[in-house]
Amino acid sequence: MVSALPLLGGIEAGGTKFVCAVGDAPQAIRASTEIPTTIPAETLAQVIDFFQSFALRSLGLATFGPIDLDQHSPTFGHILSTPKLAWQSCPIVDIVHAALGMPVAIETDVNAAALAELTYGAGQGCDPLVYLTVGTGIGGGVVIQGRPLHGLLHPEMGHMLLARVPDDTRPSGCPFHADCLEGLASGHAMRVRFGTPELLPPAHEAWELEVRYLGQALATIVTILSPQRVIIGGGVMRQPHLLSRIREICRQALHGYLPRLKSPDDLETYIVPPGLGAQAGVIGALQLAQGIALPQS
Repeated sequence: MVSALPLLGGIEAGGTKFVCAVGDAPQAIRASTEIPTTIPAETLAQVIDFFQSFALRSLGLATFGPIDLDQHSPTFGHILSTPKLAWQSCPIVDIVHAALGMPVAIETDVNAAALAELTYGAGQGCDPLVYLTVGTGIGGGVVIQGRPLHGLLHPEMGHMLLARVPDDTRPSGCPFHADCLEGLASGHAMRVRFGTPELLPPAHEAWELEVRYLGQALATIVTILSPQRVIIGGGVMRQPHLLSRIREICRQALHGYLPRLKSPDDLETYIVPPGLGAQAGVIGALQLAQGIALPQS
């Protein structure tokens, strides 16, 4: 049944699944569904079918990248050189807009999650804010002065190059870089390098490498962007033993250089899990939709 009142629509497009939701406001979700990420035609047909059951006023799309966010570019709204080969060059914004006939706001999934956490979650009052997600891939979002960071493209923290741990000779999980964060520490990389992460015990060497690479990456992020807080989420981070260990590696890597991050207690309130949990991305997508639905002054 079609809703009587126009709603906001939000899509969090991830490497494993698309989360679709409708609501009166970003945190007032009426209905949602999850759709496996397969090939564009199959996945987007199911996404469009879900939204056609509702009267919408606008739609926010928070997607994995890289994606072209330059509105003056001929490939605006296209997914670019993603490791998800079936999605390369997919004009995802054009497809959704043509099918649903409404304004579509586009952002990376991690930038949208950072925006939602800044507004409603664990990042409130912490601007600049960094949101890092460690899932199938690894992505980083940044909000500065209330706005997601764009530049040459958008933040691509998953592809920062790292110093390998000595004696780590296992293959990279990234087709572009041998020694990037995503290639060494994402869920996909762990499968390539060690097998199914969920089946690995906490004492397995894979987790020691995981915390070393993530701790090293966070020390780099902190020294470059100087955020007020770092939020780290994603499916891999559901392992309860990881966060405290990552904080400690980050503290060791900083080696007392930043005065406010010298003790373990400092890091405990600085590197934190998402306040919105797994909903940060889709709430951010609804927040994008709300932004284009507001009356223009």
